[in-house]
Amino acid sequence: MTGSPALRGVYVPVVTPFDDGGAVDTTALERLATRCLDDGAAGIVALSTTGESTSLDPAEQADVVAACARACAAFGRDLIVGAGTNDTRTTIARHRALADVPGVTASLAVVPYYVRPSEAAIVAHFRAVAAESPVPVVLYNVPYRTGRGLGARALLELAATDNIIGVKQAVGGIDADSLTLLAERPDGFTVLGGDDPYLFPLCVMGAAGAIAASAQISTGRFVAMVDAGVAGRVDSGRMQAEALLPLALSLFAEPSPAVIKGVLHADGSLPTPDVRMPLANASAAAVETALGARPSE
Repeated sequence: MTGSPALRGVYVPVVTPFDDGGAVDTTALERLATRCLDDGAAGIVALSTTGESTSLDPAEQADVVAACARACAAFGRDLIVGAGTNDTRTTIARHRALADVPGVTASLAVVPYYVRPSEAAIVAHFRAVAAESPVPVVLYNVPYRTGRGLGARALLELAATDNIIGVKQAVGGIDADSLTLLAERPDGFTVLGGDDPYLFPLCVMGAAGAIAASAQISTGRFVAMVDAGVAGRVDSGRMQAEALLPLALSLFAEPSPAVIKGVLHADGSLPTPDVRMPLANASAAAVETALGARPSE
């Protein structure tokens, strides 16, 4: 879409730090976002799955967005805000509210979960959201979380819809639909990888970057890997991908973002390793494995 932002590079869906009393620690959050941006991230995603957005009340959500916005503004980088739900009216309302948030580049809107609508109904849902959104919409296609996914034909139909500028493609691998989408997508529609172990090959095949939870750790290495993939530097990118694969796998050995938070707490980035129920904190063994999997900088 003419005039829309060109999304490219690594976008980090930051965790939401909690202090010893269980409150959101916006100071730690802004510091984490700032470090990721300083290490080369193209932008920050607020209110992502990794940020435990469903466990935050509206005031906490606003605080998280504000902290991420301050960090992005300081670097002149993109801010993407998660605004999707499994209800169309609520999703539209959350998008409309983004008009009052300064510095938002785009929204991230997940395929409606739990209710399992048809693919045609999902397309209609996103068209309704895009028509009402004050900011461009990035789709989030993650069938292993939502119970429903979008195939290539539906994604290409949405790619031709005004105000829809891209997709976070997280289908558990690199399938024929992803490759068809990459081959046939229109100009101005961006594919971003969403499954951390597969980011490099997806970029080699035409993705413009990634929304990568693992990139909160070893951010610079993930940026170098994705940049190499986008530029077609296969040898150097493969070296980075091989070094980062053990880390990416270990960070998801237990339900995310528990292990990520455990590692960030261990390195002093977070005041606690805590997640909110119904999630449980990572085991000591999982955190130790992930710490040992970090590649040297």
